[in-house]
Amino acid sequence: MALMLSPAAPAAAFSVVAPGNGKSAGMRTIRLGSRSLRKVVAMADMLGDFGARDPFPEEIASEWGEKTLGNVDTLHRILIPTVSVLSLSRVPLQADPELLSQDDARRLLHKVVGWRLLFPCTHDNQDDLLKLECVWKVKDQACGEELVSRITRALESGAGAGCGGYVPAKLGFEAPNQVRAQLYSTSLGGLSVNDFIIAARIDQIKTQDLIPKKRVWAC
Repeated sequence: MALMLSPAAPAAAFSVVAPGNGKSAGMRTIRLGSRSLRKVVAMADMLGDFGARDPFPEEIASEWGEKTLGNVDTLHRILIPTVSVLSLSRVPLQADPELLSQDDARRLLHKVVGWRLLFPCTHDNQDDLLKLECVWKVKDQACGEELVSRITRALESGAGAGCGGYVPAKLGFEAPNQVRAQLYSTSLGGLSVNDFIIAARIDQIKTQDLIPKKRVWAC
């Protein structure tokens, strides 16, 4: 805690009394000579609890701890929205989806990784349609074409999961090193929940071997 003292106040003329009441906030008495000042201050427990959390049911079912314990070569990937993505990717496509509003699309955007909304009539979206877009940086053209192939195969082979026959509005490699996908429901003229379900399923496709490795500089 920092105290602001006037130059006239001697260093030994003040003291601090902090009651240990265990509450999130309390009163502290600061004595400056013959004067006493009372100030409301935040206690340490305002920060809450830090540390471990209870595992999610999906993590327990995957036996992640048993597979990685002591394995120094295991690749650990932490994505905050992973649980939401997994739940959305398992949702079946709707037979008669409704057109989503921009507010509903913004809410669903939190359930996919790396995707963004293209709003109608903007500099990067000349059409009068709301779209969902994702861009992947890849190593080279061969990796880009392989990613396009993986996405196409995943959608074609997903008939059992209800995504057979879904065709992205745009999917292809763009020189020099990126792949772009755009999703929207052409029959509705915008986005439906099905587009977000497809985006979540595309997020499950393996891409680690196709994207450039990040350089780590040691000081």
